Amino acid sequence: MAYSVLIIGCGAIAGGYDAQRSPEGWPLTHAGAIARDERFALAACVDPDENARNAFAERWKVPLAAPDLESLNAQAGDYDLIVIASPTPFHAEHLEWTHGLGPKAVFCEKPLAHSFGWAQSLFYGYDQSAIPLAINYTRRWQPDLNALVEEVRQGDRWGRLLSAVGTYSKGVVHNGTHLVDLLMMFAGPVDLATLGPALVDHWDDDPTVNAILTAKKTGAPLHLVGGDSRAVTQFELVLNFERGEIAVRDGGMRIETRRVEDSPTFSGYRQLGAPTSAPGRYAEAMSAAYDDLAKVMAGEVDPQWSGANGLEAQAICEAMRSKALENLKKDPLG
Repeated sequence: MAYSVLIIGCGAIAGGYDAQRSPEGWPLTHAGAIARDERFALAACVDPDENARNAFAERWKVPLAAPDLESLNAQAGDYDLIVIASPTPFHAEHLEWTHGLGPKAVFCEKPLAHSFGWAQSLFYGYDQSAIPLAINYTRRWQPDLNALVEEVRQGDRWGRLLSAVGTYSKGVVHNGTHLVDLLMMFAGPVDLATLGPALVDHWDDDPTVNAILTAKKTGAPLHLVGGDSRAVTQFELVLNFERGEIAVRDGGMRIETRRVEDSPTFSGYRQLGAPTSAPGRYAEAMSAAYDDLAKVMAGEVDPQWSGANGLEAQAICEAMRSKALENLKKDPLG
């Protein structure tokens, strides 16, 4: 019997990105992934916007569509999986409501709450209740990135991490947490070393911040470079190792690798060779996430993800946001 799913929020990530796409392609949304996986069945959706709600229910054949949570008249055990895809300001409220229903698992868009303290409290509540809580840092499930992380951990193929440079835009919490979480996949836990200038390029209360982090294990410097989403949306990460370079391009849609080799021009020098480029497997990540969720809910595997990692990324980025907002009040030009 399929796991019954409730989706709270009927916007782009809930199903909108896949609304007009071919069902043959990899799904980019929760509803798209659920529709392809026979272990899940969409049972209900909630959204106050009548047009969005009705369009979502029709597109994904959802039998129950409600304008708010109260209208569901939900009881404990009604839903096996609850997906929270509502706007960020409502995540905490919806997580608290969801906790009371005791589902087998919860899948929430990031961040868990608008403040780290509230997010931490929510996470520990779920942890104490033994309800798996996944945060949608999508690249955690990207197959090719996980394969590269495993190679890096083995040590002999890439060697020690020397440095990294990540470029992002559209807010240090909204998008920067994705980049910090990705950095932690490769580098492990990080500390905030230096805060640089900030730019308000989309969210008034969430500037895009430049900063230098350090890897706790190795001390490697990890540079966060802020772009400007009004010009171009960027999400790229270049990792420099003793034996080569790994570059995550176009948000994970393309992966480049380069190997260290002897310079053919300057004797005694070592250089990076020509890049090898391959299509990234980002589009497979949402399906992989639901595959992992199904196995976790069945008690077959431990989670591939960790809510604690998501909290750590948010803690770092919340600290950057808070300080950057203080600095912008003193100097609006950054």
